[in-house]
Amino acid sequence: MSWENDLNFNEVKEIRTRTTVYFGCGAINKIEDIAKAYASKGIDKVIVMSGRNAYKSTGAWDVVEKALKANNIGYINYDKVTPNPTTDAIDEATQMAKEFGAKAVITIGGGSPTDAGKSVAILLKYPNETGSSLYTFKFAPTEAAPIVAINLTHGTGSETNRFAVATILEKNYKPAIAYDCIYPEFAIDDPDLMVGLSPKQTRYVSIDAVNHVVEAATSVVASPYTITLARETVELVSKYLPKAIANPADKEARYYLCYAAMIAGVCFDNGLLHYTHALEHPLSAMKPDFSHGLGLAILLPAVIKNIYSAKSETLKYILEPIAKDFSSADKASESVYEWLKSVDVPNKLKDEGFSEADVEKLTELAFTTPSLDGLLGIAPTKATREAVETIYRESL
Repeated sequence: MSWENDLNFNEVKEIRTRTTVYFGCGAINKIEDIAKAYASKGIDKVIVMSGRNAYKSTGAWDVVEKALKANNIGYINYDKVTPNPTTDAIDEATQMAKEFGAKAVITIGGGSPTDAGKSVAILLKYPNETGSSLYTFKFAPTEAAPIVAINLTHGTGSETNRFAVATILEKNYKPAIAYDCIYPEFAIDDPDLMVGLSPKQTRYVSIDAVNHVVEAATSVVASPYTITLARETVELVSKYLPKAIANPADKEARYYLCYAAMIAGVCFDNGLLHYTHALEHPLSAMKPDFSHGLGLAILLPAVIKNIYSAKSETLKYILEPIAKDFSSADKASESVYEWLKSVDVPNKLKDEGFSEADVEKLTELAFTTPSLDGLLGIAPTKATREAVETIYRESL
């Protein structure tokens, strides 16, 4: 038996990869070529989406600003994107972009500025819509302004796929959207920009990438492509995450973690996501300062236990670099938890302020937040309320 037996070769799979990625140390300098190409198409104004600090402290902004000025491209910067970006912030940035006359969007940051920027790119083409109407699926966009994603973390994968996430604060909703029009036209993955990530961020973003592939390789739409990308991702994270934690300036480690995250983004663009992301979104919707990657790490062992019965061979194949005992669901779950502890993420939900009293509301949000039912619907086991509650309880 092997992972090949978990797939049906009579099912037609859709395999996607669309963004042109400039990858490697020094890739940030490719923004000059991108700016030149945009100027030649008449794109003379852009909005730059970022958080408060990293876009400058990494040195990315100096290079981007120089390229924009050299090509006579005007810019406005929205630098208030927070982790777990909100639809309110998306609306504020869109208003700025419209008033300025922006024709394209450049994002500089991790998943949050990228996702917020994708959302703004859609709303520039749909001036009567809002972040809330976008994330409650009141319309289905088919076009967006061009997007350039300059990635500053090795975790999200958003620079290579058609997904974006935002929080609707008043409802505790954190839905995900997926539209072909928001594939970035260009992405820049430059490990030089990632050496300043803190040890904690380094852990969490790489664990995010591992979760992307565990889900994409075990969903009901998984393909040989997602499974092979998943194994490679886990192998690279297993090898290089300890090196990046030990020496944050290790460029080789950052390079391969960045590559792992990038292919993980392509992996879940194809295989999609299920339990871990569907159950994490309510956590960070209820606590907007809660780290997405940490939430995924906490939920992963219980999710492995749940899906073991349906996907044991695939799990064994893709997780072999980090977990050795797959003799039972409990052993597989324990093995993954031991690996998480080895990279100093032993946390449980109770450590982060969640309790048994939250389980019912979290479960309700998992089933009522727009889009999350779609994720639960492609899990390899039946995603009943009881199953979801059990995953939350076992993660406390």
